[in-house]
Amino acid sequence: MFARAMDIIRTVERVFIAVVLIAMSFLYFVNVVIRYFSAELATELAWIDEATLFGLAWLVFVGLGLALERRRHIAMTVLIDRLQGVGGRLVRIAINLTGLVFCLVFTKFSFDLALFIYNSGQISPTLGTTMLWLYAPLPVGFALLSLRYLLELTGVQNRFLLRDVFQDH
Repeated sequence: MFARAMDIIRTVERVFIAVVLIAMSFLYFVNVVIRYFSAELATELAWIDEATLFGLAWLVFVGLGLALERRRHIAMTVLIDRLQGVGGRLVRIAINLTGLVFCLVFTKFSFDLALFIYNSGQISPTLGTTMLWLYAPLPVGFALLSLRYLLELTGVQNRFLLRDVFQDH
């Protein structure tokens, strides 16, 4: 059941990232074409820059957990890849525990920040929507990343077993 739940989370993350990326690409394309052909109409579409900024924030932070799970984060892995036995296991536990604590702290801080922004009533200049949409990806992304570190600590997943991270390119 837990594996099925993780499969659903991964699928939702991937679909969400794909939809946001396609929408951002389309909006930027439209924006460039409109700016080229009509300067007057371009001012009416100034919201596109802000919308794609919001989309980029969601894209980056929702993708954090997937990137960790697939061993795509920047890392120095020479030592950890060579360590075997208890020493390697202790280093992996230390890495995952540090990552989990860091991400939980950032989840809390970013949630508080998003709540503060929401309560302040800040509105985006061109979209006219709450600025919460720009800050909400932070706690969501760090919570998803925390989940991945927790899965690593409990032994449900092990990203360190991945050797060829370019296999799906």
